[in-house]
Amino acid sequence: MDAAEAIILTIITASTPLLLAAIGELVVERAGVLNLGVEGMMIMGAVSGFAATFLTGQPIVGLVAAIVAGMVMAALFGFVTLFLVANQVATGLALTLLGLGLSGLIGDPFAGEAGIDIEPIYIPGLSDIPFVGPIVFGQDPLVYLAIALTIAVSWFLFHSRGGLIVRAVGDNHSSAHALGYSVVRVRFLAVLFGGACAGLGGAYLSLVYTTQWLENMTAGRGWIALALVVFATWLPYRLAIGALLFGAVGILQLHAQALGIDIPSQFLTSLPYITTIVVLVLISGNRALMRANTPTCLGQSFVPDR
Repeated sequence: MDAAEAIILTIITASTPLLLAAIGELVVERAGVLNLGVEGMMIMGAVSGFAATFLTGQPIVGLVAAIVAGMVMAALFGFVTLFLVANQVATGLALTLLGLGLSGLIGDPFAGEAGIDIEPIYIPGLSDIPFVGPIVFGQDPLVYLAIALTIAVSWFLFHSRGGLIVRAVGDNHSSAHALGYSVVRVRFLAVLFGGACAGLGGAYLSLVYTTQWLENMTAGRGWIALALVVFATWLPYRLAIGALLFGAVGILQLHAQALGIDIPSQFLTSLPYITTIVVLVLISGNRALMRANTPTCLGQSFVPDR
């Protein structure tokens, strides 16, 4: 029972940064924008969150700093792609490279320093329930925030007027513009939200997952978050399931190594990425499912008629 509890707890911990980053990217893509800079925004959130927490001793300050860092990176992407109408794919890749380089520069003074952990929430009585208590009632605040964000985004997209506008902009930006909606403004706000979520996902890595700053500590999680959005066919509840699946695959390699299973460590390390490729191939094969949920204008720039 203790071993199963530990495995489930580590899976949830590994899944949370993926879910935080992916839920923001899902809204961005629903608005018709393809931001491949999630990795860059996450790593900037990680270094900013750690640095602010280390300097102030307050994790809440670190979380705010991570959100701001993610939004600044996202605003840069939004300005270049939405106002200057640059190519979204090329700009997103450049954003990732910028984030990886800039984070290394900012984080160099903090490398090797011990961080300040965000403590789990303890609910007397409930948290003491065997097995269920620590899993359900003993998580850190960001786990509950990730769950709340998933529920809120699902409600917003499919049960609110604002969500209908976002989906309309992503499905047919010309028609949305003809109806009087500002396509650029809607997309820019969606991009900022995506940046805030990616920054939070990065902060989770440096404040909860490892409690220290390591260069390139996102280790491709931003790319996995992008794949998760496609895996979920742009539906929030499937995104949560996918995050748990990918988190479980990532943890599986660690437990396999700990048990001394005779499998090359390089293969185990590559398992999350192999799973990503396999899942994307399987999902792409279901063309009806993809057509039903894929934003029609995904990745297409919008230039209003003069």
